Amino acid sequence: MNESIQPEIAEKIKQLEKKFKNSGQDLGSYLDGLLHDRYLTYWDYIHLDTLLSLQIPRTHFPDEEIFITYHQITELYFKLIIHELKQIIDDKLQNAAFFTAKIDRVNRYFRVLINSFDVMIRGMDREQFLKYRMSLLPASGFQSVQFRLIEIYSTPLANLVSTKERSMFSEKDALEEVFEHLYWKSGATDKETGEKTLTLKQFEYRYTPRMMRIAHQVQHSTIFHKYLELPEKEQNNVLLIEALRTFDTNVNVNWLLMHMGAAYRYLNKEKGEVLATGGTNWKNFLPPSFQRIMFFPNLWTKEEKENWGQQWVTHQFNTAK
Repeated sequence: MNESIQPEIAEKIKQLEKKFKNSGQDLGSYLDGLLHDRYLTYWDYIHLDTLLSLQIPRTHFPDEEIFITYHQITELYFKLIIHELKQIIDDKLQNAAFFTAKIDRVNRYFRVLINSFDVMIRGMDREQFLKYRMSLLPASGFQSVQFRLIEIYSTPLANLVSTKERSMFSEKDALEEVFEHLYWKSGATDKETGEKTLTLKQFEYRYTPRMMRIAHQVQHSTIFHKYLELPEKEQNNVLLIEALRTFDTNVNVNWLLMHMGAAYRYLNKEKGEVLATGGTNWKNFLPPSFQRIMFFPNLWTKEEKENWGQQWVTHQFNTAK
């Protein structure tokens, strides 16, 4: 018994035939492939078995699996954030609505990360952490290249220089020279000897070529530049300005403060402190009021810049005494 093909199905077949004809392909071959293809499953699509096999603790402490899993989740969100930033950089429309929608997504991802950081602050046994962390040396979250790429995509390298040296550099300086003075490098360098920690040496050896390549690619097209290239009316869009300010605060204040909370929970003690994994000096490196890194300094008042994250950090130091 022959069944007639529904008109809407016939029309879609015609559209497919036109599509593949224009690309020099044969529709019949694709239909054969579709006929023999097996049904897609959820676990195959997201490679679930592979994903769940990537948590490999180095010790017998149960809470190490929490530590690994949370950092892997964080890196996946960083990947999504970079995915959105690159779309803004590649956009040619110069439209505030598109810009805002993408930054809102980025802020949503960071909000999830910030709100979930309780997993790190209160979700692990302190004594277990202080023991299994010794098996992780010299690895450190400091070595997250995706976080560094978020910074590079977002603002000129000159805005990422340590606050004490920032006035010495501008966008006119060679990127290679500016790169050597980025704020995060001081967090893994001995102040007295100037010697870099192994953590920093490993990170630079592995990722400097990639970071420099991307820094050159976006030298004049970071998120900061893309905002300034918008027509004046679009630049003054209230929703876009608020989204960019929230992005700046999320990355350069709130995210760091969550790490400060975890550091005080696990590393602070009455006499001095336990060094972070990799030997990074977290009390000098993490406080946003020390670094005062801002992706969009033009969107903040003088008073806001001077008080950048200061109230929270002052409170923490006073209560820790």
